[in-house]
Amino acid sequence: MQTPAIIGLSAQMNAFSHRHRSQGKTIGFVPTMGALHEGHLSLVKAANASCDVVIVSIFVNPSQFNDPKDFERYPRTVEKDVKLLGEIGCDVVFVPERVEEIYPETYVPFTIDLGNLANVMEGKHRPGHFNGVVNVVSRLFEITEPTHAFFGLKDYQQFLVVDKLIKTRQFPIELIGLPTSRTATGLARSSRNQLLNPIELHQALGLYNMLGKAREQFGKTDVELIKGQVNDFFNSHPEFELEYFELSQGTDLIPITGLGTEAEKPMAFVAARLGKIRLIDNIFLKD
Repeated sequence: MQTPAIIGLSAQMNAFSHRHRSQGKTIGFVPTMGALHEGHLSLVKAANASCDVVIVSIFVNPSQFNDPKDFERYPRTVEKDVKLLGEIGCDVVFVPERVEEIYPETYVPFTIDLGNLANVMEGKHRPGHFNGVVNVVSRLFEITEPTHAFFGLKDYQQFLVVDKLIKTRQFPIELIGLPTSRTATGLARSSRNQLLNPIELHQALGLYNMLGKAREQFGKTDVELIKGQVNDFFNSHPEFELEYFELSQGTDLIPITGLGTEAEKPMAFVAARLGKIRLIDNIFLKD
């Protein structure tokens, strides 16, 4: 077991990264908001397998939350997280001591042109959310200076946003996306799952099962009929409050119409609330 160094100051974190990068070492970076689960750990293991140095950040970014109550209830388990990271191998855990370590008084927020990404799904239902994402990820990239950045594809739209950020700001970083980590029953792992009670955890499986049925129908049934079947599912499961269900191209999130046989990398996306907890998931519709 390797106890990772814990760094709380941005300047100290940057000096560490700059020193290793100047020595020609590869730096793998996994940004998180903590409350780590097996999905996060799979990203860290992938970074370990391909990079000389591994850095994990734990920062609950206030600008990514549209609902202040959601920010307040987000689970915070730093001591447990550091122990888990030590068990699988991690060189540094960057835990900013203050928000000002990320956003100093002199910081000027910026925006980038996200095109269609800003207008659909998460962009539509969480106005300003991706502005928060691009600013915090940009700052974390500047501080940690990684050569490789690892993100999970459960937050697929966010992955595309980060890819756009890297290309727009010309960060010398290779972006690596790993498949959604799931439990044996298919439930997408999420830090927010810790806030679900046992009954809700069982109910949450319905989202993945619903996505699986959409996958079975895709290419055989018109997209609008599939959406109708999904609406029937939510009408018969009032424990959920549906925010959106979309069938879109995975390349650019342009909505799919008709049978979708010509769509590029077709995917299904869903966001719904179960009690007070917001859940998202997605699935590739073709192998």
